[in-house]
Amino acid sequence: MKKPVNGSYLKGGFRAAFFLFRSRLEPTAVSRLRLGSCRISLRGGTGPRRARRPDINLKQLTYFMRVVEAGNMTAAAEQLNLAQPALGSQIRQLEKELSVALLVRHSRGVSPTEAGRLLCERTKAILRDVEEMRREVQTLGHVRKDSIVLGLSPSIMLLIGPDVLIEARKEMPGIFLSLSEERSVVLAEALEREQLDVILAYNIGPRPGFERKATLEEDFVFVTAPEKAGAEPTVSFAEALDSELVIGGERGLLRSIVDAEAQRLSLKVRLAFEVHSMNSMKSLIARGVGAGIMPYSLAAEELKRGTLVGRRIDRPAITRTLYAVLPAGRHAHAHDSDMLRFMEKLETKILEALGQFGRPLK
Repeated sequence: MKKPVNGSYLKGGFRAAFFLFRSRLEPTAVSRLRLGSCRISLRGGTGPRRARRPDINLKQLTYFMRVVEAGNMTAAAEQLNLAQPALGSQIRQLEKELSVALLVRHSRGVSPTEAGRLLCERTKAILRDVEEMRREVQTLGHVRKDSIVLGLSPSIMLLIGPDVLIEARKEMPGIFLSLSEERSVVLAEALEREQLDVILAYNIGPRPGFERKATLEEDFVFVTAPEKAGAEPTVSFAEALDSELVIGGERGLLRSIVDAEAQRLSLKVRLAFEVHSMNSMKSLIARGVGAGIMPYSLAAEELKRGTLVGRRIDRPAITRTLYAVLPAGRHAHAHDSDMLRFMEKLETKILEALGQFGRPLK
């Protein structure tokens, strides 16, 4: 007696015949089917396969640009409020999608490869176009408000926080204010790319495309743990450099100010730790393993709480200057007078928050 035919094999045979017939009608189709325990792959056509388009998004491009600008993965992660492993994963995914190395890792941080420099420049252009598109689309909304994007440094946000937005709504009811919080050097580059309308940033040098106004001066302070604080309210720069310092990397603005003044006075900077994160820097100082030299605003909260102690540096004084910066040749704005009043009130609030460590330059 013949053995009964296994139904699954019979069904598989019909399925195979159907796909074979369809593959003749669709020569480029690729079909996979299972006959019993066998796996068969059918591919018709002899033409080249289309290359897969890289899957890249604006977030990855923004992250990459920020890493290049910071020159350090840790500093970039802190600016982006992102865990460093997550940022590193995004950069590796971008390199994988483009099949090219974008960064060179070294002991001081990272540097872009030739491909990385090209991608960074193209990314700046892309983000500028996206910002312009966003503004154009927003102007078509039902509620037509003029939009202004204001860039502020993180230390200003530490001083006055959400008061900026509350004050803006009160002073400029006809303007929708958008805030961007970045390091001063990043704000200046974003203003050049026309991603921002006006910035309040520190130590912005003259540039052909900028109109700038020096608004106030802020003191640097010598910061220590409470148990290591001296009795005098001030300290000379030379005395501050006698201590081992917890300080940022060489490419940072604050480090460059300290190094330049030390070189001018033929003094040597003694390093305890080089740290690219401000929060980590203050944490190490609070533990008493080193001292710090920084603007008052960056340590204001800890100084008020008493977890750190700060003394003004004099003989000579170390300061930085806050500038209000606009693009040169900017067109007149319907709400320019309101914006001017708002900026003046903002500067007054910053001076109040700085107290004895800030002075107006008017």
